[in-house]
Amino acid sequence: MTTRRIFLLSGASALALGPRLSAAAEGFEVTRTEAEWRRVLTPAQYRVLREEATERAFTSPLNDEHRNGTFHCAGCDLPLYSSRTKYDSGTGWPSFWEPLPNAVATKPDWGIFGKRTEVHCRRCGGHLGHVFDDGPAPTGKRYCMNGVALVFRPA
Repeated sequence: MTTRRIFLLSGASALALGPRLSAAAEGFEVTRTEAEWRRVLTPAQYRVLREEATERAFTSPLNDEHRNGTFHCAGCDLPLYSSRTKYDSGTGWPSFWEPLPNAVATKPDWGIFGKRTEVHCRRCGGHLGHVFDDGPAPTGKRYCMNGVALVFRPA
């Protein structure tokens, strides 16, 4: 028996899942088949970068990374964030107030909590996290990234 609650929950689930980025369809520079992505990424990286999952808060070693360097996309190695823009947001995920020029792209992300803004790698389309308007000066942005989607390269 279909009830209103089941109907609403199934609709909310569909919104939460949303459309997945297809690198070929979106015209990204780096494209791979699903099998190729599974070969080059760890299972956790695949879930986040290709299926838009979210890692558990406070589990990424990159949350505590404080050396000078650059954070790169774990999928295609594109430099994304400078360590100069990293800060402790208290959320449990590596957070930055600004990406490097021409590094990331965004799209609306509708879910059960309303509209958010998804951040993905502009070169391979890998899901990185979300950007919020509650960050520090000078931008007021909080790029809240999944650490598993990033690789740190010390300076």
